[in-house]
Amino acid sequence: MGEAVPIHSWPCSYYLDAGKRWIPGELSLTPVSVRFAAAGSGQLLLDSRLAGISAVRKESSRLIFSSLALLEGGTKHCFGSLRPSRNAVFHVLEHFWREQLLAGPAARPGAASACGKGRELAGMLEGSRKRLEGTAQALRSQGEQLDGVMRGLHQIEGDMGVADRLLTELESPSWWPFSGKLWKTPLEWKPKEPPAAPEPKNQEGILLQIPVIVTHRADSNAEPGKLTLLPSGLEIRDCNSQLLHRFESRDVDDIRVHSPYEISVRQRFIGKPDNSFRLLSARMPEAIPVLEMHFSRKMQFLEDALGFAGAGKSPQADLGTSIWQA
Repeated sequence: MGEAVPIHSWPCSYYLDAGKRWIPGELSLTPVSVRFAAAGSGQLLLDSRLAGISAVRKESSRLIFSSLALLEGGTKHCFGSLRPSRNAVFHVLEHFWREQLLAGPAARPGAASACGKGRELAGMLEGSRKRLEGTAQALRSQGEQLDGVMRGLHQIEGDMGVADRLLTELESPSWWPFSGKLWKTPLEWKPKEPPAAPEPKNQEGILLQIPVIVTHRADSNAEPGKLTLLPSGLEIRDCNSQLLHRFESRDVDDIRVHSPYEISVRQRFIGKPDNSFRLLSARMPEAIPVLEMHFSRKMQFLEDALGFAGAGKSPQADLGTSIWQA
């Protein structure tokens, strides 16, 4: 039953290949499928499982300026006039479709066996990404070590310059008229202090990091990003790992759970707009228990989120009963 509850829905038009026409209606996303219902009659014209979709991409055609295409086997499903925008719908659909590919077979009962190669390829890509991140961290550590070696070489060079100057003065004859002045020079000259070594950053342990679709306030587009949960707060980054905002624990005024897959984090201000982020993720059920542990007094479970508890557990993660019992 939980699989039938929509996570998100968008008004759009669906191209019916049989009649060669566009039909207005509503595109909805559930944890395991994508559906389209015609407006007025409510007839279900499309019901495709995410595990059976081979590609999600943006296209353009002569009939409509921009469209969104879902490839399922040898069939292509096209959607146009997407609101609020094609990019926002694309980011959400691609995120949940990708998480279905990366999830294990146990998370998708009844998935077609033909998706095994897709899961294997996605696993290889994920492994390559992790290896690249590890290589980048190793190179950065080696770069810091090389910087330390260069600082040491500069210090040795400075010390050798001072020693050479002292030896030159000791070897100068006593009748040299400027010997007294030169003798005083090294006493008055103070060697340059070596630059203080940078203090090592206190790297916090990451409690959890998940991919999310980020919406900053209500008037902005949804973009892919990352949510990182730390002992001292939480960080929201974009798809390029650039920091969008860091919430310290004391800065978070409330966290609203709209559904097991969507939350909003808000910081209130007096005299200016609140700083609010809305986060949607297929792995949000993993993050909600951690958020509840750190922000128990600031968590607000809305009515739709409590409705998911009655519908049953999420097909992707075991939400637990303690979270949803308010």
